[in-house]
Parts: sequence; C-alpha cells; structure tokens
Amino acid sequence: MITAREPSAVFDWLARAQQEPRHAHREWAERGIALLPLGTRFNAVCLPARLVYSAAGTDDLGIATQTLAELLDGPVVHNRPKHEYYALVERTPTMRWTQEYREAPMLGSGHFLSVPASDLTGPTGLYWAVRPRIVGDLCPVQSVAALVRIARSESQRSQR
Repeated sequence: MITAREPSAVFDWLARAQQEPRHAHREWAERGIALLPLGTRFNAVCLPARLVYSAAGTDDLGIATQTLAELLDGPVVHNRPKHEYYALVERTPTMRWTQEYREAPMLGSGHFLSVPASDLTGPTGLYWAVRPRIVGDLCPVQSVAALVRIARSESQRSQR
C-alpha cells in the first residue's frame, strides 16, 4: 500500500544515494524504510545504544535524543530493536576511523543502511532520533568522535 508521504528536497538528496532515486522514494512510500548504499553520498557511524546512553548519562530516550541533537548537530537514525543509533556523516575513509573507534564502526562503501521515511520519528522500530534539516545535512565526524570519547570517559569513571 502506498501512503501519502510528501517528497522533500532533503529526502530527495538522500534518495540520490541510490542509482535510481525513484526506487528509494517508492520504498519510503510503500514500506516506510529505504535501503540506501553508503559511501556514495554519506557514511554512517554505528553507535551502540549503551555508548549513547553512557555519553548522555542516562538511558532515557528523550534525554539521549536531546544529547545526540546537541552534540552531533546532524541526522541520526535509531534502530531501537537492534539497540543501535546511526549518525550520518560525510564520506570519510573508514579504515582509520575504525582503528581508533572500534566500539563505533564507520560503515561506508559496500554497506547499506535502512533509512526511515521523513515522518517516522519514533519511539519504536526504526525511526529518526534526529531528522535531517537541510539538503546535505550530516553530522561532523569530529562531533561523533567527541561523543565516543565522552562515552569512553564516562564508562571509565563508572568502573572506578
């Protein structure tokens, strides 16, 4: 069944990660989720929920979402059933990132990301924890690295 989801410039930009952007729009309309290839327009950093909650200082979804919006300043998908967040970031070589931030791997070429339709904003299933605001809106890689470092330091502090 096709639902009435209005295409926007932001989601058209995301859809163009696929060779056939119409296919992504059709997936969003029919299923609410489009499978987009990474490494073409953007990469994604997989942030396990425990890492996000450690950085936020709580597992409260509202506070965790607010923390992500403030610290990352870009779009984040939450896959609640898998207990993972995905920060959309600019295309960056993934090898160096993954060596330094093993607990939060960066996914690029050869990977795909399930991206929710614009109106899926949670709090169940796959949804936007932080929606993209403008065409080309991505989280700065440095901001995602800072979040991982905050989570590391909070985790070390709680182990003492």
